[in-house]
Amino acid sequence: MIKINLLPLRATKKKETAIQQFVIAGLVVVVIASVICSLYVVKRMQVAAAKDDITASNNKIKELQAKIGKLNELKTLKEQVRKKLDVLAQLRKNKTGPAQRLASLSDLTPDQLWLTSYVESGADVKISGIAFTEELIAQFMKALEASKDFMAVELLVSEQTVVAGTKLKKFDITMKLEPNMPQAENAPAVKK
Repeated sequence: MIKINLLPLRATKKKETAIQQFVIAGLVVVVIASVICSLYVVKRMQVAAAKDDITASNNKIKELQAKIGKLNELKTLKEQVRKKLDVLAQLRKNKTGPAQRLASLSDLTPDQLWLTSYVESGADVKISGIAFTEELIAQFMKALEASKDFMAVELLVSEQTVVAGTKLKKFDITMKLEPNMPQAENAPAVKK
């Protein structure tokens, strides 16, 4: 009988199987390593994109904050301008009353009658002046009473005086302002 030694065949098969297992294990390790590297690269790219988004968002926030700062500055400037315009409107309103009354008074004053003082205190007005005749004073009082600016016109004093050698009539008149007319507070005496 012939004897065949199968041991070397088994040993070579074992060696081949071991080599195949090492090759497969190596390939599995390489595949797993390449998958892990790929995932790492993808995540790094996502992180970089997220950082870029954050930087862009922060820049946008800074731009918007600058715009908000400018808007707030404009609002404060607008408020200051509005306050100044209110003050100007109030000054115009206060100016209109006395200026309008003095213009009206000038229109009502007849020729040959001169006003020497005008004092406005609240609603009370006192006028002093000189005229050639008492008729001019009476005409002036009637014109004052008929005007829309004054009421309760009253002659306090009418006396004769001599100015530069001419006999004239000196007079003092008091009256009240119409209630719908604005009043100047603590108005100073105006000499004409």
